[in-house]
Amino acid sequence: MINKPLILASLAALSGALAFAAEPVAAPGQPAAAALAQPPANARHFVIQSTGGKHGDSWMWTTADGTHMGREQMDLRGQVWNTELTGKASPEGLPLAVVIRGVSPQGDVGETFTVAGDKATWRSPIDSGSAAWTGHAFYGSVGGPTAASNGWLLEQLLANPTKSLELLPGGRASAELLTSLEVGSGAARQKVNLWAVSGVSNTPFPLWADAANRFFAADFGLAWLPADYAGEQQRLEAAQAAAMAARTAELARSLKPVRQGPVAFVNARIFDADKLRFVAGQTVVVDKGKITAVGPAKSTRAPSGALVVPADGMTLVPGLWDCHMHVGDDYTGVQELSMGVTSVRDPGNNDLQTIERRKRVAAGVLLMPHVHASSLIDGKGPYTAQVANVATSQEEAIALVDKAKANGFEGVKFYGTFNKDWLPAAIAEAHKLGLHVHGHIPVGLRTLEAIHDGYDEVTHINWIIMQAMPDSVIAVDNGIQRFEGPGRYGRSVDLDGAAMKSIVATMAKRHIYSDPTMVAFEALYVPENGDLAPAYAPFVGTLPPTIERGFRAGGFAVPKDLTRADYRASWKKMVELLGRMHKAGIPIVAGTDGSGIEIIHELEIYVQAGFTPAEALAAATLVPAKLVGADSHTGSIAVGKDADLALIDGDPSKNVGDLRHTRMVMLGGQLMDADSLRTAAGFSGRPL
Repeated sequence: MINKPLILASLAALSGALAFAAEPVAAPGQPAAAALAQPPANARHFVIQSTGGKHGDSWMWTTADGTHMGREQMDLRGQVWNTELTGKASPEGLPLAVVIRGVSPQGDVGETFTVAGDKATWRSPIDSGSAAWTGHAFYGSVGGPTAASNGWLLEQLLANPTKSLELLPGGRASAELLTSLEVGSGAARQKVNLWAVSGVSNTPFPLWADAANRFFAADFGLAWLPADYAGEQQRLEAAQAAAMAARTAELARSLKPVRQGPVAFVNARIFDADKLRFVAGQTVVVDKGKITAVGPAKSTRAPSGALVVPADGMTLVPGLWDCHMHVGDDYTGVQELSMGVTSVRDPGNNDLQTIERRKRVAAGVLLMPHVHASSLIDGKGPYTAQVANVATSQEEAIALVDKAKANGFEGVKFYGTFNKDWLPAAIAEAHKLGLHVHGHIPVGLRTLEAIHDGYDEVTHINWIIMQAMPDSVIAVDNGIQRFEGPGRYGRSVDLDGAAMKSIVATMAKRHIYSDPTMVAFEALYVPENGDLAPAYAPFVGTLPPTIERGFRAGGFAVPKDLTRADYRASWKKMVELLGRMHKAGIPIVAGTDGSGIEIIHELEIYVQAGFTPAEALAAATLVPAKLVGADSHTGSIAVGKDADLALIDGDPSKNVGDLRHTRMVMLGGQLMDADSLRTAAGFSGRPL
């Protein structure tokens, strides 16, 4: 089944960093696409699409002997999935045997589940195990066709009178009706129901069923829709957003601030981002959303009536920033706040939903960090980004820039299929309007050329090292080569050579920002299937088993003529490159391009690259505030600045990983308990 990490991976693939197939061919031992099951004429056909266009097809059907079948083929900008599911069901409809075949960006998806007597056994690319078979459990597969795997689960949930099921390898799923909608017209008009499925992910995710309780659609920005209803995506999204908004409005009301009035954090170690230092024995006073006093605890008194927070042994830091967070859903807010993140930059999303969330935040019915959003603009083609605003001419590109400004976006992000010849005019329009310009590099253009055209910031570390890639890579780098090129050639790049010295020197001289998203690329190049990703290791034991299985998903499949060691060597070179960029004075801002809980590991990688803990923390506080022009009122702990703060149980001056240990979080002067936020975000406990 597709769980929330995979959903978020699909969203994060907007900026292209979470997974890709090294080659769109079958992995060793796996069947070629033509050898996978071919859907019959009566199969239920779903198209996979987004605002950027169509990305693939999915089918599900049942054979004459009752076998469940699924088939899916999807291409997200060169990232290829080609999978098949075969399942035998018990008389109650639960899986007794499942076989998944095919390929994904990580390689062979081969997976099996079998029941023999009172024992259930499974083996997947990332794990294997067994458990007692009760006769009442649904096996949640690691991979397989999305419509078939999720559809089977939803239909079994709805067939159960309690609308709930035990899961294997663990946990329990349940479904709750949220809303209904009429779709189609004429003879095709029908009522469909939206169900919130809980227990598979840490927060509910929505699935649609028809009136007969058959799976109808799934929409996570990337949508699986019946082919005959492909034109209904916008209406389904609007109804889904409204239904989920009602749930999260109630959540926002339930998470009342610990304190509305003045607060004094007494005897804390504070991070002074302005001077890149940690100062012990300080008291910080907050009132009416602002920091009103900062000074030695011995001489700085809490005002009468203030809530006094003893902070002995703790560290008070400015609220963290995630500078590359595609807001996945409304629950993103409570999760990020629980991590001490009070500001995010969303570098591309569904613009309508971004605008709608902004309105709900202003109305006080959505709990969310401050969001600094960009509008994503791409060209039209097979590798168009999901949720992109698509330009087919220079005039349209300029009009989309104007629209971004009119809709209150702070920046525009250009993408790989955008026509490089339109870039100078589009950037000139953006700068005329005061918009920040960043993004991927349009195909056929080297990074330094985009900087000369006017980029203010380069997104992802791969686009920096791409400056040294062969012409053959640059010519097709809006597809898989934006990953395979750096993975293949990165280890051999001479960081003292002309290409790298030139781009580093130019970025430093022009004060061009870098949003490297190192955690995303570590996940691509370093782990094998089954390895526990370091970004997620501290959260093991706090999330549903279906999510924690995903913590062991490996990087992309290595091409046949290379080894994992080659890719790891290229990753090591990228870490070294980051260190050199920092040393040269290029401003680095910390972002994840993931689910968000990876932000502290991003800073741990910065320390590995040679940053001091204070410099790493500045990349997630004051430097991002400067990037968006907000440093006059946020980003550091100083009198008069906004009271966006996080109280940490630990000493990040010695171990930056201690930043995970949030105990209290303050957003605009509203003090919140981090454990309550974690619970609301679906975590069962604190990270290690």
